[in-house]
Amino acid sequence: MTTVSSVATAQVLFNNVSEQQNSTVPPTWDSLHPHQINVLGTVLAITGNVLISVSLNIQKYTHVRLLCQESPAPYYRSKLWWCGIFLMGMGELGNFAAYGFAPATLVAPLGCVSVIASAAISVLFLKEKMRSSDILGGSLAVLGTYLLVTFAINVQQEITAAKIHKYIVSWPFLVYLGLEFILFLIFLYLFKKRGMKHIVILLLMSSLLASLTVISVKAVSGMITSSMKGQLQFQYPVFYVMVVIMVASCIFQVQFLNQAMKLYNATEVVPINFVFFTTSAIIAGVIFYQEFHGAALLNIFMFLFGCMLSFLGVFLIARNREKRTAEIPYIDLGTIPKERSTEKIQPDLSHINSYGTVQDGERTHDSPSEDAK
Repeated sequence: MTTVSSVATAQVLFNNVSEQQNSTVPPTWDSLHPHQINVLGTVLAITGNVLISVSLNIQKYTHVRLLCQESPAPYYRSKLWWCGIFLMGMGELGNFAAYGFAPATLVAPLGCVSVIASAAISVLFLKEKMRSSDILGGSLAVLGTYLLVTFAINVQQEITAAKIHKYIVSWPFLVYLGLEFILFLIFLYLFKKRGMKHIVILLLMSSLLASLTVISVKAVSGMITSSMKGQLQFQYPVFYVMVVIMVASCIFQVQFLNQAMKLYNATEVVPINFVFFTTSAIIAGVIFYQEFHGAALLNIFMFLFGCMLSFLGVFLIARNREKRTAEIPYIDLGTIPKERSTEKIQPDLSHINSYGTVQDGERTHDSPSEDAK
């Protein structure tokens, strides 16, 4: 009996080892806890946002360096600029992958990391001034990010084509999609027909499209992740429908965002767009993917409180971020014969060393201007 049981035990162990060797699913996927998977998505999102901020500062540094040259070459010929573009691509890829592991309600608010990192990098490497509002805003944004990660909803769900199809035909999403479509048409009418180009209207249209972007990005990323686990999703039409929605919503969203950037300063566009985008992403995650289902009230309250702290931090960092360039001092050459006076007033140059000005201590009585008078 002992021999028979030993043989049976050995046969079971051999079968388990054979199944693990022949399985296409890595053993690490099943061994990860939902909290660990959320942490993985969080790390990918934070890393992606940091890479994006580094990329933007590298591109800015490239443009500044080219402007200092006598005969600047086109920026697209600079290797440093292409390095920034490569880092931006890696950052966007990290954000895209994060949606496949962490909830959309967690990944979207982590965009404040990009603002914090950009402010810190600009101070350290671009020698911009550190302001008290930067320190306060950065502290609030870091505290908000900590609350977001700590009280994030640990909802782990397999994103499959069948589940996406089920979510699409659910009545809460259909009601939400109908309201969003009506609001978008109203704002588009005000923008196109009435000529109302207020920043709120432009960024609201962008955020309404951003909600579709978040839904489609998480669907595509989640189905790719499921395919990597062994459950192929590429044969279902809903996958390609989500890819089309993702690309189209991104294109139109960028158009409205660029229109806002043309009409308003970046210090106004960046914080308002961050608030609208994050809010739309959270609403989309709650309604479409039901990410707050079964969550405790304390987690929801602290999560939303972390979002508010991040919003306030971004506003403080982006406030009055634009540099003011001093005007070139006007040099009065006197009244030109047979011409009317320009009636411009010579500015006070006592504290400005401007080209072409002569200080009082350097004036001599035998100067040509005095002889002419």
